[in-house]
Amino acid sequence: MNALANHPFAKMNGVGNEIVVLDVRASAAPVGADEARAIASAVPYDQLMVLQKPRLQGTASFIRIFNNDGSEAGACGNGMRCVARQMFAATGERGLTFETRAGLLNAWQGPSPELFTVDMGAPKFGWQDIPLAEEFRDTRYIELQVGPIDAPILHSPSVVSMGNPHAIFWVDDIHAYDLEKFGPLLENHPIFPERANITLAHIVDRDRIEMRTWERGAGLTKACGSAACATAVAAARLKRANRTVTMVLPGGELVIEWREKDDHVLMTGAAEFEYEGQFDPALFTSVA
Repeated sequence: MNALANHPFAKMNGVGNEIVVLDVRASAAPVGADEARAIASAVPYDQLMVLQKPRLQGTASFIRIFNNDGSEAGACGNGMRCVARQMFAATGERGLTFETRAGLLNAWQGPSPELFTVDMGAPKFGWQDIPLAEEFRDTRYIELQVGPIDAPILHSPSVVSMGNPHAIFWVDDIHAYDLEKFGPLLENHPIFPERANITLAHIVDRDRIEMRTWERGAGLTKACGSAACATAVAAARLKRANRTVTMVLPGGELVIEWREKDDHVLMTGAAEFEYEGQFDPALFTSVA
C-alpha cells in the first residue's frame, strides 16, 4: 500500500489560490510528480505544499511545491501563508523560517489574526536569472508579442524572477483578453526555457494594481502570490507605482512591499482553512 494511503491533509486557500498542505515530516512518505497528479484528481488544487523534515538548522521544514500538473515550483507565496497558518496554530509560534527550492523564506503573523506575512526574498532581473532563452539587457520590457506585428494584441511584457519566472503585460482592462487562450501559448513560448507565469496587469494608481494570472503548471488561477510580488516590483521599476501597493486579484487583495533596505519583497494577505481529510488508498493504486 502506498505510504500516502489514509494520510491526512489540509485543504486551504490563499485569497482564492487553491492549496493542499501535506505534512510528511513524521512519516517521510515519498511524494513525487505521480503522487501530486493523483492527489489533484481527487482534491483539486493549484499548488500542493509538501512539508518534509528540515534540512537546515533553524528551519521548521523543507517544503516542496507541486503544481497540479505534477511539475515543481520554486515558490508559492499564497501556499506559504497557508503553511504558516497551520504551523503557527500547531506550535504557538508567531514567526518561522522555511526552506524551499527558491531559498529560505521567513513568515510571521501579520497585523491582524487572519493576516500572514511572507518574506519572498529579493527579485531577480537578469535575463539568465529569470531565465530567458536569449539576452535582454533591460528586462523592464522585452520584445514579445501576441498577434500581428503592426497591431499586436499583447506586447512588451516586463519580466522578473521571484523564485520562478514571470511575464507581466500592462493593459488598460485585464478582463478584455482571453487569458485562458493566450496563457498556455505564452507560458510555453520558446523565450521561457522553464516556462513562465503570465500576468495581465492594470495600474489603477500608484497604490493599487489589478491583475489576473495564468499560472505555470496550474492554469488560470484566482490568485498567484509570486505573480503579485513580481507585478508590484515591475511596476515600481517602471516608476509607475509606489514600493508598497495593494494588489487586486480575482480572489482577493494582497499588500506587497518592496523593501528598500534589502530589496526583499514582503507579501501580506489572508490564509483560509477549508477542511481536513484523508487520502483514499485507491488514489495511489496506479502510482509505482
